[in-house]
Amino acid sequence: MYNFYFLLTLLLKKAYILLGFFLILSGTVYSQNETQIDSLELVYLNNTFKSEEQLKLLDILADDHPDPEKALIYSETLIQKSQALDSTYYVYTGLLYKGNALTRKGNYTEALQSYFKATNIAIEEKNDKKLGLVSITIADVYSNMGNHNNAIQYYQKGIKILRRENDSVNLASALLNAGDEYLNQDNLDAAIVHFEESGLIFKNIDFLMGTAYNLGNVGMVYAKQGKDSLALVNIKSAIKILEEIEVYHPISDYLTYMSEIYRKNNDWNTALKYSELSLELAQKYGLKKQISDANLQISKLYEQKGNLIEHIKYYKNHIAYKDSVSNISSVQQMATIRADFEISQKQIEVDLLNEQKRTQRILVFSIIVALFLVILLAIGVYRRYYFIKKTKKIIEDEKNRSENLLLNILPEETAQELKEFGKVKAKKIESVTVLFTDFKEFTQYAENLPPEELVESIDFYFSKFDAIMEKYGLEKIKTVGDAYMCAGGLPFPTKDHALKMTQAAFEINEFVKEAKANNPINQTRFDIRIGINTGPIVAGVVGTKKFAYDIWGDTVNIASRMETNSEPGKINVSENTYELIKDTFNCEFRGEIQVKHRGSMKMYFVYKKDS
Repeated sequence: MYNFYFLLTLLLKKAYILLGFFLILSGTVYSQNETQIDSLELVYLNNTFKSEEQLKLLDILADDHPDPEKALIYSETLIQKSQALDSTYYVYTGLLYKGNALTRKGNYTEALQSYFKATNIAIEEKNDKKLGLVSITIADVYSNMGNHNNAIQYYQKGIKILRRENDSVNLASALLNAGDEYLNQDNLDAAIVHFEESGLIFKNIDFLMGTAYNLGNVGMVYAKQGKDSLALVNIKSAIKILEEIEVYHPISDYLTYMSEIYRKNNDWNTALKYSELSLELAQKYGLKKQISDANLQISKLYEQKGNLIEHIKYYKNHIAYKDSVSNISSVQQMATIRADFEISQKQIEVDLLNEQKRTQRILVFSIIVALFLVILLAIGVYRRYYFIKKTKKIIEDEKNRSENLLLNILPEETAQELKEFGKVKAKKIESVTVLFTDFKEFTQYAENLPPEELVESIDFYFSKFDAIMEKYGLEKIKTVGDAYMCAGGLPFPTKDHALKMTQAAFEINEFVKEAKANNPINQTRFDIRIGINTGPIVAGVVGTKKFAYDIWGDTVNIASRMETNSEPGKINVSENTYELIKDTFNCEFRGEIQVKHRGSMKMYFVYKKDS
C-alpha cells in the first residue's frame, strides 16, 4: 500500500482568481460557458469586430477559453497587440493569462517567468492591487511544484496586500488557495482557519464558484480526519455546483478524492468508476497533474484486486506524467528564475540611484554657471535639504526590506536582538532533545549513482523528515551530506520534547522501511540509523552574510555518538533520554558500550508499547 495524499490542484481555480477583470464587449456581458466562448472565437477568427474591440475580445478569449493550448495562443497574441498599442493594462493581463494557461498545462517554469514579468509592471506602476494578485498566482505555482516555503511566503504577501485593498473576492480566493497549501502539508488547523474565513466571504457576496471550492476543500479536511460521510457530502455538493456553473476542470481532483474514500470503504467498483471519470476529464483538458493522480489511483485499485498487469500499466503512466510536471531540472530552473527576478529588482534600484546622481551633477553645474553666488548658495541649501530627505526615504525603504527579509530567516525574537545589538547572544537551554539520522552505506551508493538520482533520493527522504518535524513542532537544524539533525525544546523550552522526538523518530523509521519495501521501479532506497540524546545545549546564530541558527554542546556530540552506535532500522537513545521516556515506550537496555572519546555509556533501543 502506497502512502497517497490527494492534492486539490488549483488549476482553473487559480486562473479565475483575477475576477476583477470582467470585460464588456459592444455592450454585451459575456458569460464564461463554452458555448459563448465558441461564439466569441468565431467572431475573432472571422474578423467580424470593430478594431477598437480587438484587445477586449482577445482578453476574454485568453482568460476564459477552456482549452489551455488556445488560451495560451490568445494570451500571447494579446501581449503582442497590446505592446504594439502601448497598452500597459492589457500587457499585464495578457502576461497573467499566459501564466494561467501554462499552469493549467503543467509548464510551471514558463508560467513563473510570465508572472514575474507581470510583477515588474505592477511595481513600475506602484499598483498594490495588481501586485497582490500576481503574488497569489506566483504562490500557486510554487504550491503546484511542492515548494511549501516559497508558496506560503507569497501567499502571505498577497493576502496582506489584498486585505489592505478591501478586495473581497480576490482575498477570499487567496485565503482558499493558502488554506489548500496548508491542507497539502497536513496542517489541518491552519487549513480550517483559512477555509472558514474564505467561506464566510464567499457566502456574503453570494459567489457560487468560491463556495464550491470551499465545500470541496473542507470535504478533504474531513476525509483526512476520517469523517468519510461528511467528506462525501461536502465534495458531492461542490461537484454539483461546479456542474451547474459549467466549470469542469477542478472536478477531476474531487472525483479522485471520492474514489479514494470509496476505496478505503472497500467499495472497489464505485472507487474505480470515479477514478476513471477523473482520468477521462483530466485527459480531455490536458491536465498533467490530474492525469498523474488519476493514473496512480487506478493503479492502487488494480493492485488491491491483485491485477498486477493493469497495476503496473497505470503506475507507469502516473510516473511519466509526474516526471513531466515535477523534476529536478524544473526545480532548479524555477530557483534560477526567482533569483534572477530578485537580482533584477535590485539592479533597477541601483540604476535609478545612479541616474539620479548624474542628474544632480548636471543640475549643480548648470546652477554654478547660470546664477549669481547668492542665488547659487540658496539653491544649494535647498538642494541639500531635498537630497537628504530623498536619501532618508531610500534608506528607510531599504531598512524595511531588510527587516522583512530577516524575519523570513530567523525567529522574530532573534531577529529583533540582531537589529538592536548587531549580533545575537548565544543562549543556554537546560533541556533539549537532539536527534541524528544517517543512511547505511550511503557513501558506497554515492560513488556509483548519477548526481541527479542521488539528489532525488536524498530529497525524497529529507522532504518527508521535514514534514514530520513540522507535525510534531520540532526544529530542523541542518543537514550535512546524508546526515539529518533536528532538536526539540527550542527556541522556546517545552516539557514533552523527548516524547515528541521519540514519536517523530518512529515515524521516520517507519517511512524509511516502507519506502524500501514498496519500491516497484527499483529506485535507490536505504536503511537508516537513528540516535537521540537529551541535555543542555547552547543555541545561537552564526555567520555574518548568510545567517544560520545552530546548536552546540556535549549533548549534540553524544546524540551523534548514539546514532553512530545504533543499528539499521533501530532507535538508540542515551540514559538521559531513557529516563524521560521509559514510562511511555518500551526500552531495551543494551548495556554499557564503549564510545569514541567518551568511554563507556549506557544505551537503550526504544520500541513502541504493545497496544
